[in-house]
Amino acid sequence: MPKESLKEKYMEDTGFAYTMSLISGKYKMIILYILSELKVVRYNELKRIISGISHKTLSLTLKELEKDDLVSRKEYPQIPPKVEYSLSKRGKSLIPILDAICVWGEKNRK
Repeated sequence: MPKESLKEKYMEDTGFAYTMSLISGKYKMIILYILSELKVVRYNELKRIISGISHKTLSLTLKELEKDDLVSRKEYPQIPPKVEYSLSKRGKSLIPILDAICVWGEKNRK
């Protein structure tokens, strides 16, 4: 973003700030990345893959991602209940950005 346009805006009114508000947090990008790799994942599988995440945190994070239309939730009416998560079309559009972050990290980690 050119400096002139940043001077004319408050930082929170920029596209950068909006994007960061959607993906910031300890686990959001991790969940998006897992869903991009595995396509469809059940709740307990996510819980197993992300070591150290509590049920409450995982549940809240998934709800936020779903509310922001980055993740789709499909519930099957059966006993026991079955719920699957996948990337929405909007969530899939973020994957090239996450891939670029991964490439940068691989190039710059020591």
